[in-house]
Amino acid sequence: MSQLSLFEANEYYEFPHELLEYTDRFLSEKEATELKNILIKATPWKQTSQKMYDKTVITPRLTAWYGDSSRSYQLGGNQFNVNSWSPELFSLKQRIEDATGNRFNSVLLNLYRDGNDSVAWHRDKESELGSRPVIASVSLGQVRNFDFRKVDQHDLKYSLPLQHGSLLIMKGDLQIHWEHRIAKSTKPMQPRINLTFRLVKEL
Repeated sequence: MSQLSLFEANEYYEFPHELLEYTDRFLSEKEATELKNILIKATPWKQTSQKMYDKTVITPRLTAWYGDSSRSYQLGGNQFNVNSWSPELFSLKQRIEDATGNRFNSVLLNLYRDGNDSVAWHRDKESELGSRPVIASVSLGQVRNFDFRKVDQHDLKYSLPLQHGSLLIMKGDLQIHWEHRIAKSTKPMQPRINLTFRLVKEL
């Protein structure tokens, strides 16, 4: 895996290897396209709601959970009933585990249908993930910018275009000191699927 470099304007920032690793062609073009087409059609996508600033809002993307043995997971105060692994997702999980040496028991799928779909600034810091979680993120389809900023320095922002078939590993203290997002875009955007593999404590 290559060490990650992020660019913004004329600035250069290199993330420490212990926090972030990026592989832009983890899956081949053919593998990534075939998997994207299968997931768009076969996944039981749902649109959920969440509380933001004392208001309940519709999540601007579609989601689905998969995991071990159709068990329930508690995450961020919410309980999720996950779908059993599909052959394609289980195979990808094993491939990532073999490549990284980490174990995962669930994956969250996000479908960004166009430029209006997004995810706001956040950290994956739920206690069910542990204090220093390892999260493996696979991107399929439309290239979207993955923005990072320090929790205490919002004026410093870095962006990484996540390529079709790429793998991003977030680890170490990243979720403590950094936030990330996928911003809305006014440019025409094709669908993008993001898969985040996690090890969640089971109920």
